[in-house]
Amino acid sequence: MFFLMKDKNFKIISLYSFFRFTENFIIELKNKLINIEKQNNNLTGLLIFANEGINGTICAEEKVIEIVLGLIKSYSGQNELNIKVSFSKKNVFKKLKIKIKKEIVTMGIPKINPSIDAGTYIDSDNWNKLIKDQNTLVIDTRNHYEVSIGSFKNSINPNTRNFSEFPKWVDDYLGKYLGNDESKNIAMFCTGGIRCEKSTSLLRKKGYKNIYHLKGGILKYLEDTSKKESLFDGECYVFDKRVALDHELKKGSYSICHACGMPISLEDQKKDEYIEGIQCHFCVNQFSNEDRKRFEERQKQINKSKEKKQIIYKD
Repeated sequence: MFFLMKDKNFKIISLYSFFRFTENFIIELKNKLINIEKQNNNLTGLLIFANEGINGTICAEEKVIEIVLGLIKSYSGQNELNIKVSFSKKNVFKKLKIKIKKEIVTMGIPKINPSIDAGTYIDSDNWNKLIKDQNTLVIDTRNHYEVSIGSFKNSINPNTRNFSEFPKWVDDYLGKYLGNDESKNIAMFCTGGIRCEKSTSLLRKKGYKNIYHLKGGILKYLEDTSKKESLFDGECYVFDKRVALDHELKKGSYSICHACGMPISLEDQKKDEYIEGIQCHFCVNQFSNEDRKRFEERQKQINKSKEKKQIIYKD
């Protein structure tokens, strides 16, 4: 087991759980969390509630995190929350957002119910053995820009822009990868486990067999697995200010292009197309001159704000 040192000011918890979550309890929990936020303004993050369960990431001081987790557990009951933990010196979100949706992760396929019909969990300790097996097809269920900065060796990239495109990829391509060999294992993974778990439910509905998914996703794998034994190459994209995490679950080398929202590496920032806050090589042809003027003005304001903070810090 690979342990992290708790030497940071903010604790970050990613979690999800599929369970029957009725509308009256959803509203009740949302109101209670808003009250906690009012008393603790450093509680930030994004939580998504739906009739199928809970999904999200929260960031706060450890004592506040424990209060929130205790509250969420009182509503999720005996259902596992699939918690992943990391730490940061800074708050990684601007504020707390709570959204009520039809799905906690949008696939758009009716009658998918991972809480009663999903594939087999594989923990971090046994994941390497499974994906090294020549009889295993390994599929990354994340979006193309997430895959581009890091993934497991020899895994398949469906090249989807969002998760709702994954079912079509399954219909169009999965059979081609499997051929006529129904004995093949299908092993799927994602950032925290929720998308690959829902994907296993989809495949089971379509009649596929030998379906597995990485318990806790990449984040749990990196927490549990030493860098020497890791089969994950690159960094793991996360949906907060950190952009991506390295193998020690610390902020990685990527940042975000504030024009198009794509993750960009240190090498990307050296390209001729890159202008901080205005464009990168991904979006150089996407925006008008008027857009770029607006982006330029925004970046000037950001730089002024940074300069003020530096002056205050020096004083």
